[in-house]
Amino acid sequence: LVNDEVKHPTILIGKDTRLSGDMLEGALIAGLCSVGANVKLLCVVPTPAVAYLVKKYNADAGVMISASHNPFEFNGIKIFSSEGYKLPDDLENRIEEIVLDHAVPYATANDSEIGRVDTLESAVDDYINHVAEAVGEDLSGMEVALDCSNGSSSRTAEKLFTKLGVKVHMLFDEPDGININKDCGSTHTKKLQEYVRKNKLSAGLAFDGDADRCLAVDENGNLVDGDFLIAICANDMKKNGKLKKNTAVGTVMTNMGFSKFCEANGIDFVSTKVGDRYVLESMLGYNIGGEQSGHIIFLDHSTTGDGELSGAMLLSIMKRTGEKLSDLAKIMERYPQVLINVKVSNEGKLSFYTDKEVKAEINRVTEILGDTGRILVRVSGTEPLVRVMLEGENLEQIQTLAEEAAQVVRERLA
Repeated sequence: LVNDEVKHPTILIGKDTRLSGDMLEGALIAGLCSVGANVKLLCVVPTPAVAYLVKKYNADAGVMISASHNPFEFNGIKIFSSEGYKLPDDLENRIEEIVLDHAVPYATANDSEIGRVDTLESAVDDYINHVAEAVGEDLSGMEVALDCSNGSSSRTAEKLFTKLGVKVHMLFDEPDGININKDCGSTHTKKLQEYVRKNKLSAGLAFDGDADRCLAVDENGNLVDGDFLIAICANDMKKNGKLKKNTAVGTVMTNMGFSKFCEANGIDFVSTKVGDRYVLESMLGYNIGGEQSGHIIFLDHSTTGDGELSGAMLLSIMKRTGEKLSDLAKIMERYPQVLINVKVSNEGKLSFYTDKEVKAEINRVTEILGDTGRILVRVSGTEPLVRVMLEGENLEQIQTLAEEAAQVVRERLA
């Protein structure tokens, strides 16, 4: 992860607002300093701030303590390289082996060589300035509600969007350690939708706990998800000659309507596995990609998803074009989607790839749908589930077909 020749590598540590963050931060500090690493604390910051600042400060690695959109009782650790990229799976697994299984012996530092700790007071302002410069426009005249999910953006969003000229209405920006993501943020947008509609605002932006995701709400209170945001931004980038190779990157779960949007607007669509890291790995040579969940990567400005950057980019398009968000969102039509999770055995998960009857059912549904829809059946990476997803023009049809396909999966693999 770091250069062995560096005597005292520098590691940045950021965290979101959940209660266990301080405890895990303390454990990381102790462990890193014990082997001679110097630690610089960013305190509460968005995940994309760690990704940006690790490179700006010439650090050897960055760590974000967060469980993203999950409830407060969960927590996790994300590691970034010196270039600001999340680590690939194999390197993360190797680190786990070293830490948990002691696969490689390591020694603590001599008494005089243990690491030092200090706090980077400039972290928040440096990140805010970076996002503001990336947007590069005055957004005065816009009135927007910001749902901070009682998470990381509680520390940055008001200052950032005010700096850009936006009149902000702050929602869920009072974290207490246990209210992060609780009935708010990008996974619970109902209250934001009601607030925007009631107060007749230009738009609303909802971030998740570590602010690497953003969903939007139009002036009528309707949700505008990540697929629509990518479509709006990619189309604007193309019109302004900024869309590299005229391509946008999404996942196999990206709504079929996005593919139709790309076809209609001369944009190539690259699809990858579900997960932001897989989107990033597929973005070589491209500069925008993301997921329906609102995790969007603007690779010209960030090495990971950045909710506040995504939201600000959207507002800049609204300001520049003078169009309402509801009108911008008409660029894409969402196809009805049905998802059924089928509980299967561990043996069933393995058999999925070779079961002839399941394959035959998938082929049957594919033929019925033709060009009007699609079926995607995939194994969950973390749970004993097979996910059956159908999209199509006719909701009643795809609901019926989804239930039939799920039943075959259940009979064969449960």
